[in-house]
Parts: sequence; C-alpha cells; structure tokens
Amino acid sequence: MAVYKVTVATGDMVEAGTNNSISITLVGSYGESRRTTVSFLFLPGKERSLSVHCGQDLGPIVLIRLHKWRLFLEDAWFCKDVRVTAPNGTLYRFPCYQWLEGVTTVEVREGSGKKLVDDKLQILKEHRSQELAARQEAYRWKNFAQGWPRCLNVDSIFELDSNIQFSRIRAKNFTGFLIFQGASHFLSGFLLRRTSWNSLDEMRTVFSRTQGRDIGGCLMCCPLPFY
Repeated sequence: MAVYKVTVATGDMVEAGTNNSISITLVGSYGESRRTTVSFLFLPGKERSLSVHCGQDLGPIVLIRLHKWRLFLEDAWFCKDVRVTAPNGTLYRFPCYQWLEGVTTVEVREGSGKKLVDDKLQILKEHRSQELAARQEAYRWKNFAQGWPRCLNVDSIFELDSNIQFSRIRAKNFTGFLIFQGASHFLSGFLLRRTSWNSLDEMRTVFSRTQGRDIGGCLMCCPLPFY
C-alpha cells in the first residue's frame, strides 16, 4: 500500500471557490490511482488536503487529472495548484491557474519544464499532442479586412473559453472606472456640450492632468482584452 499526500489550492479571487464536486487522479510512470474525491466545497484562497491510497507505488508522478462534476447548479472553480508528496518524500508540483467549468476533466503536467524529446512516456506524448490541438482550435485567426492585422475568428469574446477571456475581476474594475469617469464628465458638462472648445484652458477643466494619470494607470493595470 502506497499513500500519497495531496494538497489542492484554490485561487484567492472572490469567485474562485465552488460548491461542485472535485476529485483527482494521480498518474505515475508505473500506473495511476483510482479517482478520489477531494471535496464538495472550496473557498477562495484556501487549501484542501487529502490522502490518496494506492495498491502499489505509482513511480514518478507525471500528471494529474482534476475532475469537476456539478451536483445541482453550475459553479466554476479556479484551481491555483496541486502538490503531491510521494511515500518516499518527493514533492511534485502541478501549477494549474485556470478555470474549470461544467462537467469536465483537466489534465495538468508536473511543473518542471520539459521539451518534446523529454517525453519518454506515451501518455505524456499524447497529452502534449492533445494540448496543441486544443490551442490550435482555440486560437483560430481571420482577416478582418484587407491590409488590417488578423484577429480571432469569433463573433463575440464570450465564445472563447473563460481562461482566454479578459479577466472577470479586471473587467469589473474597468467597468467601474468607466462609470466613474462617465459620471465625472457628465457633472463637468462634457457629455452635454454641443459647442466647440474656446481654448485649451477650457479643455483642461475636464481633462486635467490628474484625470490623465488616472486613465493611464487604469489602462496599465487593466489592459484591453486580447481580441
């Protein structure tokens, strides 16, 4: 009997937690574990620890499978990372940093960087091939117009996977900033103005240096979505 200590960490964003069922499968060089339930409740910024019992030593852990299954309502989960400690004390790290939505299974490779020639196991070769195919499907390009830079071949950004879309948290912050700026411009008379500017000094009453720094800072912290 081999016992593996597993720690699953949830991201610290407000909506990162979930009340859906999460389970895990460990895949090693000599075999894989049975599917083991981690928890039915994950809170933002918290970790869950469990023991995975296997009938034999799995060898070096090369990847993990995270399984998400909804009980009643869909509740997306943001997994930060997973750490696995083998019976001999070896620690394996699996950086995830992605959203899991719906009923899905996500495979995450062990965190050490490897090239294609380093993938000796067939399961790792298949994982790399499947990941490449998924990326090619997600990032399909089209020509918007002759002479223009190419853009993603989608009609709306909401057609993209949530891990490709603009950050939800940043989007909310950016929207809030735009609402604040819109209210400021409305109160200063800019939005209702129907005549030309009389001078640069008059324009500065609306577009002050302070507002310019605020806008610049916002765009640096909240860049435009990749679209």
